[in-house]
Amino acid sequence: MVDDFDILNITFSDSDNCIRCPSGEWPNEKRDRCQPKVIEFISFQTDTIASVLSFLSAFGCFVTGLIFGTFIIYRDTPIVKANNRNLSYLLLVSIFLSFLCVFLFLGRPSDITCRLRETSFGILFSIAISSLLAKTIMVCVAFKSIKPGSSWRKWLSVKLPYTIVLLGSSFQISICVVWLSVSPPFQDLDTQSSQRKTIICCNEGSVIGFYSVLGYLGLLASVSFVLAFMVRTLPDSFNEAKYITFSMLLFCSVWIAMIPAYLSTRGKYTVAVEIFAVLSSSAGLLGCVFFPKCYIILFKCEMNTKTALLGKNIK
Repeated sequence: MVDDFDILNITFSDSDNCIRCPSGEWPNEKRDRCQPKVIEFISFQTDTIASVLSFLSAFGCFVTGLIFGTFIIYRDTPIVKANNRNLSYLLLVSIFLSFLCVFLFLGRPSDITCRLRETSFGILFSIAISSLLAKTIMVCVAFKSIKPGSSWRKWLSVKLPYTIVLLGSSFQISICVVWLSVSPPFQDLDTQSSQRKTIICCNEGSVIGFYSVLGYLGLLASVSFVLAFMVRTLPDSFNEAKYITFSMLLFCSVWIAMIPAYLSTRGKYTVAVEIFAVLSSSAGLLGCVFFPKCYIILFKCEMNTKTALLGKNIK
């Protein structure tokens, strides 16, 4: 019986013996010799999807840069100062780097890019979500401290939000360090998933490490979502929590949907799913948190005053 990996032994004209092709090779149409399998990865030279994803990543970086520049120019206006502008800067930088890390997923994988791609998005998003968590907590603390003699006033420290960001991201960094030390991601050649192709992909190494990174992101996003949802109805000057709620809801939805899609795809489509999750999450954070503020700064200048900020809703 001849299977798909065998070629006929034509040493003798009437021979029906078969020789199995080596791993990484495939019989030609005449089944009289072996030929190399097609090598598959997201290539800049042959895949249109690589060009599309590169454009989306570069466009995301460009828009993030424009928003960062806008916030720098209008840094002394009430809408920028209202919710800790330094945290906004940190959030914008982390979103910019998240868009940029998409390029680590494109091209032929190597051990170095595999390790960087699988840990960079985890660390960058943990910084971004920790920044949003710090913003939300400071909103709650600021509201609680309004009453004279409130014990919450002692928590209105400049160091508190940075401590939250440091603690939130440090735990993720620790997970990544352990993952890279015990069983790091590496370049893998998958010759079994497709009969005619050799898929060059990244093996996660430790599956526990990979899902620990995703799980911690989910935990951070869930906590931020719950807190932001609880304080979304606070007075007008604190209504950034509404936008944080939407951003965390979108973030959780994207990554929950990504997991089954990631497990059900193979080859370059698995990488495309990861890239889509990174791009969607970054765009969601950027759009939900910063677009409303930029709209007010650029097109509704009359609302970018302390009186307007405290006196009516920002729409």
